[in-house]
Amino acid sequence: MSGMEKEVSDAAGRNRKDTGLTEGKLWDKILFFAMPIVLMNILQQLFNTADIAVVGRLVGNDALAAVGSAGPIVTLFITIFSGLSVGANAVIARMVGSGNKEQIEKSVHTSVAIAVLSGVIVLVVGEVITRPLLALVSTPENVMDMAVLYLRIYFSGSIFIMLYNFEAAILRAGGDTKRPLYILLISGVLNIALNLFFVTVCGMSVEGVAMATLVSNIVSAVMLFGILVKDKGSFRLRMPEICPHPGIARGVLMVGIPAAVQGMLFNIANIVLQSGINSLGPTVVAGNTVGVNVEIFLYFIVAGFGQTCITFNGQNLGAGKLKRCVSATRWCLGLGFIFTVIASGIAFMLRNGLAGLFTPDETVIRIAAFRIAILAAFEVLNMMIEVLSGALRGWGHSFLPAFLSLFFVCGARMIWLFVIFPMDRTYEWLMSVYPVSWALAVASLGWAYFYVKRKLFRGMPQEN
Repeated sequence: MSGMEKEVSDAAGRNRKDTGLTEGKLWDKILFFAMPIVLMNILQQLFNTADIAVVGRLVGNDALAAVGSAGPIVTLFITIFSGLSVGANAVIARMVGSGNKEQIEKSVHTSVAIAVLSGVIVLVVGEVITRPLLALVSTPENVMDMAVLYLRIYFSGSIFIMLYNFEAAILRAGGDTKRPLYILLISGVLNIALNLFFVTVCGMSVEGVAMATLVSNIVSAVMLFGILVKDKGSFRLRMPEICPHPGIARGVLMVGIPAAVQGMLFNIANIVLQSGINSLGPTVVAGNTVGVNVEIFLYFIVAGFGQTCITFNGQNLGAGKLKRCVSATRWCLGLGFIFTVIASGIAFMLRNGLAGLFTPDETVIRIAAFRIAILAAFEVLNMMIEVLSGALRGWGHSFLPAFLSLFFVCGARMIWLFVIFPMDRTYEWLMSVYPVSWALAVASLGWAYFYVKRKLFRGMPQEN
């Protein structure tokens, strides 16, 4: 074991004996817990962003449009991967809070089994539906074959992507957010290096950047798997014991599936919107692609606080500390607000320069800068969606935010695309749906949070 691995393993072992998430001040614990998650999310997105930057600068606009057309579909499946893993995070966090070591061990092995099985399903389904999905979003015919090739290579690594997300969720549930970050940092650097190698040295196009992402995903999953196998505590992974325990699997899936569905609903709505974007021509598609790959870094900041809220609420619910659950949610909202405003302000001010990192085309930069501006201005609403959803998932109520998202996100965006967008078929008018749908979702989730909180406080004894 390397020095770094020993250090983080010892730290994680101490965390699992007493994670500290159920005792003491909250704001500093939340901050130091959330920051590695934010960085990890950003590094994971760098895989796709590196693809975009390399093809945009070194291959050309057709390759950029091909990867851009595949982008919403890639994001959709990343949401499925991370959404399902939320179930492992929430269930194991509650068991850590209650101190049930036997159930923690069973949950770890169940979670890995679910990761592998669901990865196989996504692999098969993804390979079959690649071309129909791209056709559904009106991918331009001249880039269709390149987009299909990119997605099929990407889907071939589904098992490893799913495995990494579950492994990271397992450790995060025990209070360890550092090891997933270290591993992803290594694989992220590898991804960028392989992008440049395959494109500049081997002369590849979209297949080169897709292969770089595939190799990087394999490396991150295998390294984290190895660290879990070497673990000395109740999170140790034993190969013969990897199997789904029915009761625990049910609990993981009852939280994970609605979380994945909620993310899917957001992204299905985005895929449908992509058809409207594609109808405006390749230049708009390229500009939107660049804008998405800047704006999504803001999303991963807010998602980090949402994921933090799951773990803090899960552990404190397991320990029977409901008032601390409420305080944790408030701190996640407050700290999330501060970091979102700072990051959004920077993105807003530097939007033209950030877009210029991906392409020299002035028209593409202008379109990208508009998307960055309008979404950055309202990103705080997105943060509130993630944190409130995280609190509900940590309490085991994952269906409610998914159900509300169906109506107040998907529904609003569908109506906008098919009813309001035809009144003024411009990119600027189409993008206006984001703040509108976010505001509706925040209002509905706020109601859901206070409704569930009242039920919990009536149904459980209060701590001193």
